[in-house]
Amino acid sequence: MNSELQVWLGTQIQALKDQHLYKIPKILETPAGGRVRMNGKEVVNLSSNNYLGLANHPKVRQAALDSIERWGVGAGAVRWIGGTMSVHEELEERLAKFKNVEAVLVFTGGFTANSGCIPAVLTDKDVVISDELNHASIIDGVRLSPAKYKKSEGCVFEHKNMDHLESILQKTQGFEKRMIITDGVFSMDGDIAPLPKIVELAEKYNAFVMVDDAHASGVLGKNGAGTTSHFNLYGRVDIQLGTLSKALGVVGGYIAGSALLKDWLINRGRPYLFSTAHPPMVAAALIAALDVMENDPEPMRRLWANAKWWKDALAESGFDTMGSETPITPVFVGEEKAAQEMERLLWEEGVYALAIVFPTVAKGKARLRTMPTAAHTQEDLEFALSAFKRVRDKLSVGV
Repeated sequence: MNSELQVWLGTQIQALKDQHLYKIPKILETPAGGRVRMNGKEVVNLSSNNYLGLANHPKVRQAALDSIERWGVGAGAVRWIGGTMSVHEELEERLAKFKNVEAVLVFTGGFTANSGCIPAVLTDKDVVISDELNHASIIDGVRLSPAKYKKSEGCVFEHKNMDHLESILQKTQGFEKRMIITDGVFSMDGDIAPLPKIVELAEKYNAFVMVDDAHASGVLGKNGAGTTSHFNLYGRVDIQLGTLSKALGVVGGYIAGSALLKDWLINRGRPYLFSTAHPPMVAAALIAALDVMENDPEPMRRLWANAKWWKDALAESGFDTMGSETPITPVFVGEEKAAQEMERLLWEEGVYALAIVFPTVAKGKARLRTMPTAAHTQEDLEFALSAFKRVRDKLSVGV
């Protein structure tokens, strides 16, 4: 091994530890749920994206098992070479109907969907106009494109500030294409993008809109169809990204839009072109998860009931949830060291709630990011709330 590399790595890791930014993942030893065993300890899990509990749903599990018997465990090729099975096509058709669009193209992940779509639809004659709190996958996707995009060049608008967005649109009218891109639900704050106003401004200034609905999928809109459905903006949002690994409980991401967009991404979306297709059991499990979402309202009802109870209980107990409007419920702490210590003490109390620190959020904006789900019981949430109160009193961190 190269000793210079090892020395550099060791120095960088120690710097992370010194700044209280170092992370060690916990190991899940049971299926994802409201109560789990991690690192040999039973805890209430408040750090899961399994919003609707579908990762363990019996219909979803059975669909995966049946698919293995029929299709085997792998597609055997990149999709355009020969790895597209009829079950992949069925999933895309179901998703297009679910999203009320012409077509959907599935990628292996939400991150790769952004990094595949954004560079494919932009040229060096274009500009991206992006909310400052957009997800890292959006930022990386934009960086891979040749389009103009720098905060210093005035292409990033202040979070949800529509006056600032309009001023940028006014200044960028000389570009060939202008893409406004935003999260539908912001992943670290839990607030919802003002999508109607964004669409209105895009139409006024002849721009187009892309919305990343990773945390709105299964959470907002009819049967969880996302923010376009939530705001009834069908036909007015050009590109929608959805996730298959959160509310749907499996893995993957997709781009929803026109048939022409799908055709273009099949030919120019690099992660699609150079990644082996999902195992067929993934596609089959996702179809079953869609069936549950579309026909059983109970998981979504439980999700929102649990989220409301949790938010109200935290607020009544004096915690700052940062204006969250969705099940993503940050508990503001501030300093990185205090947030990581709070995570550690909660773990000792039997609650897993991840500390979110720089660079995921700005320095001095550390928080505990909690996620009540349909899989939590009332007892789980009451147990977690008591733990939060005890830990706060021990730390006196000002939350």
